[in-house]
Formats: sequence, structure tokens, C-alpha cells
Amino acid sequence: MTVTLADVAARAQVSPATVSRVLNGNYPVAASTRERVLRAVDELDYVLNGPASALAAATSDLVGILVNDIADPFFGIMAGAIQSEIGGPGGRAGGERLAVVCNTGGSAERELTYLTLLQRQRAAAVVLTGGAVENTAHATAVATKLRKLVEAGTRVVLCGRPPAPADTDAVALTFDNRGGGQQLTEHLIGLGHRRMGYIAGPEERTTTRHRLEGHRDALAAHGIPDDPALTVHGRYDRRAGYEATIELLRREPGLTAVVAANDTVALGACAALRDSGLRIPDDVSVVGFDDLPFSIDAVPALTTVRLPLADAGARAGRIAMGREEVPPGGIATIRGELMVRGSTGAPKVS
Repeated sequence: MTVTLADVAARAQVSPATVSRVLNGNYPVAASTRERVLRAVDELDYVLNGPASALAAATSDLVGILVNDIADPFFGIMAGAIQSEIGGPGGRAGGERLAVVCNTGGSAERELTYLTLLQRQRAAAVVLTGGAVENTAHATAVATKLRKLVEAGTRVVLCGRPPAPADTDAVALTFDNRGGGQQLTEHLIGLGHRRMGYIAGPEERTTTRHRLEGHRDALAAHGIPDDPALTVHGRYDRRAGYEATIELLRREPGLTAVVAANDTVALGACAALRDSGLRIPDDVSVVGFDDLPFSIDAVPALTTVRLPLADAGARAGRIAMGREEVPPGGIATIRGELMVRGSTGAPKVS
């Protein structure tokens, strides 16, 4: 049953005109009244009709792109590629769509807020990028939002993110983070490394868990014990990589390799090793993940797993615009490629 503006007004105990004023933001309303109206909107999951120009259509010209951090090249590359594919027949402004990049900052609450806002604006498509937060309540809430978006005619695509429940009908282009993590550690083991430190990302992210599982799979396959003391969690940024490497060296001065959660973290690890008087790869090898543009220009160039971020983003954009047909709920796994460069070598013989 469709929730109406009158239903919201009744729940908030105000007039329909007051609800309209709060939602349109074009008239001063007391803070307590505004809060009561917005609470009623959330409780009833009321969907605003959006711009008048979109009233005759099932959806608007708006496309939402959710990212964790637009300043991170991982997300910037995908968002740019998605936007490059947004256009074509159906838009009311020369065929173009309006792309809105929503920066969640890793906040589960903000992710849900953006999905709600895009639902209210009758977005033509929504693309969620990167790993998901591993929290049962949040996952259930997101699945509910995605289901409602699809039911309203919005195309939903997950890019570099684990699949949503099948009944959401969201298309998923998921990265093989576990396989890539295993490849990196297999490479180091093949060179002779046994004492490897691992700098993992935030514990609540799916990307973190999958890459760490790949590392542990490789250790187990070669009978190498997984020492919990050699894993440190942190953010996906350079500072976290620096601080985690200093901590790993404190815990294990005999460390011969560092596996970083991503390339940005790996740069921080390299800086910490140099500041500690260690050479790369002569004393300690370093590997990253993603193959971001700066990786090949690092000194030495970084061994990493290349993910086709631009290609994946472009494909997500085409699916979102209906220019590439994929069955509802379809899943495609995108595998990475090991790029061996100068940051890895055999450990010194003691």
C-alpha cells in the first residue's frame, strides 16, 4: 500500500502543508516540528515524488554512485568510469543523466541515508561501490532498501562489492579479493619468505576479510603457521600503513616481508621501513593490492594485484543504464592479475 503525504501528516500530527514545507525546505518550520515530520517519514518509509518534471515517469534522470572515499583513487577511478557511461536515450536533457556521487566516509548510517534520499528522488539507477560493512542488522536494512529501489523501477548495481540477497534483484560485479590475496602471499612464499607481517584494513569491511582469508589460505597450503601477532588492522590509508609497519617491526624484528591491505597502505609501509633503516626489497619485501596508478612509479615499483577498476566501473555504468543486459540478480566475478615488480625479492640468507 502506497504511503501518502496525508499519512505522514497524520502520523506527525501536523497539516499536509507543513509536511510539504519540511520536505521541500522552502519555508521556516520549528525544529521540533521538523524533527517530528522527518521521524514520521522514516517510520512510514514515505517516498517523495521528486521534481515535477519526473512526475510522469517511473524514475528521474538522477543516478546515484555511492563511494567510501572519493579522495581514494580506488573509488575515484570507478566513479569516473561509471559516470562516463551515464547517458544515452531516455534522459530529458540531451540524453544525459545527472550523476551524484555520495561519499559515505565508511559510515553504515550514511550509506542508508543516501539510499533513502535516492529512493525519494526516484533515481534511475544506483551503483554501490567497494566493500560492504559486515553487520547483520545493517546488511538487512540495506537489502530492504535495495529491494524497494528495484521495485520502484531503479536499476541497482553493486561494483566491487559482494552480492546482495538474491531477492533484491541487484546485479553484482564482485572482485576476487580472496584469490588475489592468496596470489600475493603465494608469490612471497615462492621467493622463500616465512615471517610475513600482514597489514589488514578495518575489521568490519568485507574487502578486509576476503583479502586476509586469501593470505591465510596460502599460509595453510604451505604449512606455515598463522601468527596472530603478525596481523595488524588499520584504515586503508598511508598513515595506517606506516604505523602498522612500525608495530610489526616491534613485534617481529626478523620480519622479511609485509603484505599490505592496498597500495596506499603499502606506500606507508615502505616509508616506515626506510625510516627504520631497512632497504626494499633487500631487507624486507612489500606487496600491495589494486595496482593504483602510482604503484608503478613508486621506488621500487610495487608488486601488487591489478584490479580492472575502470573496466569494472564502465561495465557497471552500462548495466545501470540498461545498455548491457544482465539477468536480475546476476553475479560476475572479476579476477585480479599479479603484477610482479621491484618491491619483492628473496629474503636475505642469515
